[in-house]
Amino acid sequence: MHRVGMISIWFFIGVLLLIYGVLILGAGIYDLSNPAAHPVVLASLHAGIWWGVLLIAMGVVYSLRFMPRRKK
Repeated sequence: MHRVGMISIWFFIGVLLLIYGVLILGAGIYDLSNPAAHPVVLASLHAGIWWGVLLIAMGVVYSLRFMPRRKK
């Protein structure tokens, strides 16, 4: 199924999850340090931080699992 020299699409998905996780975590930390004047109802749950950590964890797992390796 894999050809020589081909990189799995799952590796790129893992990298994207990792990038999105870092961005969402950064936005969540920013919201934590600078609360809004009129916060949303569930702001105390800090969903951006939890979601960012989850995406980072999934991105690391996918990236390491499907990382292209050189075979000698």
